[in-house]
Amino acid sequence: MSISIAIQNLDEPTASWILKEAETRGLSVEAVVLELIRQGITSLQLRTYDDLDSLAGTWTDQEADEFLDAIADLAQVDEKLWQ
Repeated sequence: MSISIAIQNLDEPTASWILKEAETRGLSVEAVVLELIRQGITSLQLRTYDDLDSLAGTWTDQEADEFLDAIADLAQVDEKLWQ
């Protein structure tokens, strides 16, 4: 099954890059765009996460302190709610 998709309002730098890439590689614009879409899908499929390892160690000490300050109220227990 073949489906056609039209892309509207493509910005000038992106359109120019696609046209130049098609010309440089001797491909049609459609072939270049289809390749880019397939590469994007493959990239997204490869990026599956089941943990937060990518976040580990990414905060500066200041960012960590700001986060801990922001959630400090959440550590307080309202004793009335537990009766």
